[in-house]
Amino acid sequence: MLADKLKLTAKEILEKEFKTSVRGYKQEDVDKFLDIIIKDYETMHMTIDELQQENLRLKKQLEVSTRRQPVQPAGTTNFDILKRLSNLEKHVFGSKLDE
Repeated sequence: MLADKLKLTAKEILEKEFKTSVRGYKQEDVDKFLDIIIKDYETMHMTIDELQQENLRLKKQLEVSTRRQPVQPAGTTNFDILKRLSNLEKHVFGSKLDE
């Protein structure tokens, strides 16, 4: 899963502390930027979860629908099926169909 491959979580970003130096960055600017990154990470994780759930749902739906639909042999058309059905009726009912 993609979420498992990410190196950082929103919580890790939030809790990250940086060393300060004499000529360091403004702490307020860094915090604002990290807040934006945290929100993006949270949104990305929610989107990934939603897509994974939808993917599972669609796979199950596909599995159910393929079990329900009989598979026609390759090259079989509706005309072929009707022709076989007609021959079967003639064989089963014989001359009764002519009446």
